[in-house]
Amino acid sequence: MSKTIAFHLQKGGVGKTTISGTLACQSALDGFKTLVIDCDPQGNLSSWFLKNAPKYELSDVLQGRCYVNDAILPSADVDNLFILPTFGIGGTLKNYSETKLSEEPFVLQDLVNDVSAEFPHIILDLSPGLGRLERSALIASDEIITPMTPEVFSLDGLEIFIDELQKLRKNMRSDVRHTKIIINSYDERIRQHRDIYGVAESSGRFSVYRIPVDPLFRKAQEAGKAPQLFKARGRGLKPATVEAIRSLDNSIWLE
Repeated sequence: MSKTIAFHLQKGGVGKTTISGTLACQSALDGFKTLVIDCDPQGNLSSWFLKNAPKYELSDVLQGRCYVNDAILPSADVDNLFILPTFGIGGTLKNYSETKLSEEPFVLQDLVNDVSAEFPHIILDLSPGLGRLERSALIASDEIITPMTPEVFSLDGLEIFIDELQKLRKNMRSDVRHTKIIINSYDERIRQHRDIYGVAESSGRFSVYRIPVDPLFRKAQEAGKAPQLFKARGRGLKPATVEAIRSLDNSIWLE
């Protein structure tokens, strides 16, 4: 049975693309055929995993210019990992979301349904904000997971997002789950980080996961590699980072 996950918070800079790409790699390395759909008009995830601009991208599929299988590309370095890319070619995805998406808000849901038989694990990478494109992606998902950084402003953003998601569920008749939070770039040595984690956990509404601060993520992205397979000066991800990724991966897909 296929499952679709979206990582989202309206605040930028919390690591949505890093987490989306890393968890997609982990799923693929575990042997599951995994598809990442790049729903961010900036196309950062696509630039991370694809070296050359594709012939077709997500916006072409949504506008009927090609079949979905024409646009899906395999990762060159990670078996079982596939990308439905966005490269920001002429801003076509952004233009589509601003002009035509209002007429077909369930188009991403239909796309996910079309590929779910082939891909048991599907991840949607979204941009910050909560416009038409992001709303369409959220209602196409089975579960939304919120990444945040260990700072007060992220907690404020979480409360706003919870409220907006409740409205979205009602207006679009969606039962998408939202029960997990990821505190990204967590450093146990910093008191503020510990305090933010305590506040998030004490709410009782979410399972809270932590991904440690780890410079290898940035270096792996710059090299266009999966963090799990990349080494800088002979060193890979920190053991605590590897453990956190595996724990989160298991909790997402085994439920």
